[in-house]
Amino acid sequence: MPQTPYEQDKSSERVESETDLIQTYLAPLACKMPGAFGLRDDAALLSPEPGTDIVLTTDPIIAGVHFLPSDHPGDIAWKALAVNVSDLAAKGAEPLAYLLTLALPQAPKRAWMAAFAQGLAAAQKEFGCHLIGGDTDRTPGPLSIGVTAIGTLPAGAFVPRQGAAAGDHVFVTGTLGDAAVGLALHRDPELFANALTEDDRKFLIDRYLRPKPRIALCQMLRAYASAALDISDGLLKDLVRLAGPLGITLQFEALPLSPPLRTALAGDARIADAVLAGGDDYELLIAVPPNGAEAFAQQAAHLGVFVSDLGVLQDGLPITVLGHAGTPIEAHRLGYDHFAR
Repeated sequence: MPQTPYEQDKSSERVESETDLIQTYLAPLACKMPGAFGLRDDAALLSPEPGTDIVLTTDPIIAGVHFLPSDHPGDIAWKALAVNVSDLAAKGAEPLAYLLTLALPQAPKRAWMAAFAQGLAAAQKEFGCHLIGGDTDRTPGPLSIGVTAIGTLPAGAFVPRQGAAAGDHVFVTGTLGDAAVGLALHRDPELFANALTEDDRKFLIDRYLRPKPRIALCQMLRAYASAALDISDGLLKDLVRLAGPLGITLQFEALPLSPPLRTALAGDARIADAVLAGGDDYELLIAVPPNGAEAFAQQAAHLGVFVSDLGVLQDGLPITVLGHAGTPIEAHRLGYDHFAR
């Protein structure tokens, strides 16, 4: 495992064994889940409440693909859990528990493992779930972290990805493109050196390192949404997934952008690609039938979640983005694809 500056400042002592790693650093994260059995069994036990459905999702993250090997272990841990909880939120499911598979190139340093466990503890406290089981392995490849998140919702209330109809309003939470620009800044600290303040840079980088799942909207999605998913691969790509055969016309100037991103965009028009196709936003795209659109927007505001109405889905139209004076914007790509050439 590549050393981080955080590791270099601490003791070089590494964990002694798999049992040492699990019982010292991971078992405390499972202490409030009786069915985890202190992480001493080969399986965990969950008993769902009567009248509820269980929702499961898994989305691994890998060093060099989803995070930088030099990232702080607490940030890595937060992201590993957050990206999976975001998928639960898009289904209207409240987080309950998660399984963790941790594949390490070598025995980690105790300081690294302690910081990783602290990051998980902070994330599961924020999201309202607990570790219930998993596995640890040694791998010849890069650090890989697999999380299987488990959520619950009332029986029959699952919000599908495909289910939107013509006439539905498309809402998006939060702001777009921050994480993609944050990653660029994370890789190149000199980027936009004369345009962005230190607070701007910190905001954008944090949006990449520590996504915030929109779990506050779970109940509202179950009440209002016909379809929903989170934006992990880019606005346009995930909008195509939500819309299916339907289309929509977006006004670029009406898309929700944070003040730091607007500053970056003013200095480099290429930032528009980050807004339209940059991944890692982990905001929600939500289709809401017209008779519930106004109430949805009002109740989201009451909960303190900023949402924007991007427009209405229609039959027989493509997905189009219009720029200044109604000029179509051609994105260089739809979004992130692990296997695209």
